Amino acid sequence: MTITEVKNILANNPTEEQIDILRLDKRAGVQKLLWAYDKKIHLLNVEKERFEKMLEFENKFYDEGAQFICGVDEAGRGPLAGPLVIAAVVLPKDCFIKGLDDSKKLSAKKRDMLYDEVMKVALDIEVNIVSISNIDELNIYHATQQGMEQVISALQRRVNVALIDAMPVHVTNVKSVSIVHGDALSASIAAASIIAKVTRDRIMERLDTVYPEYGYAHHKGYGAAAHMEAIKKFGATRWHRRSYEPLKSMNLEPVAKEKNILYAPQRENYVYEVSK
Repeated sequence: MTITEVKNILANNPTEEQIDILRLDKRAGVQKLLWAYDKKIHLLNVEKERFEKMLEFENKFYDEGAQFICGVDEAGRGPLAGPLVIAAVVLPKDCFIKGLDDSKKLSAKKRDMLYDEVMKVALDIEVNIVSISNIDELNIYHATQQGMEQVISALQRRVNVALIDAMPVHVTNVKSVSIVHGDALSASIAAASIIAKVTRDRIMERLDTVYPEYGYAHHKGYGAAAHMEAIKKFGATRWHRRSYEPLKSMNLEPVAKEKNILYAPQRENYVYEVSK
């Protein structure tokens, strides 16, 4: 058997019998390939164990009779500009998504990859893009709370349990469970954090094409020094939160009242249209 043939076997889910036969081959090249294969399998098993721990909350409620469980998280509570984005995700029972974790721990490239994987695997996904006017009118805490309640209610799957990242919410006939640092402890919440974060980042990147002087693609609306300088120089846009300092002290006109935008993404990327 050639080294190339050995590579092909190891790359295509070899059987235990095939592995046993290869272990008898004392060629250095084959042993090196087996070492790499064993390491890959070890790392995969470690990842599966980590992921299994992230399903502990889900499994607890499945054992109690829940049929569908959603995870809920948001992106964008702190920025001076841009919408708040809330996502609810229903994952299949006993699923495995390699590398799924709190979106804040991941690179943008890894988040994009996981976004596509969650979109492909999830049974249901709902996204709520909360308007600037809602944030300013209700305050960010209540806008987040209201938006989470709306996004859970909008799911096509009638969930029994909603696992939520550190926010108490109340939805009729749904058991809501607030979990501090839930995006690092629950696979469902982690999946929602990925959807919310990537969706919001893409909105801010789109906004950057409309308002290039503000640098939204880089700081995503947070109070970076360059953003603060742009506000001083160019003023505030309708995407800036008037209830946040230092904008609040500028006594700016409020943004016109807008409804929250409930958007159920398809299993593909989308472009969120923005205008001045």
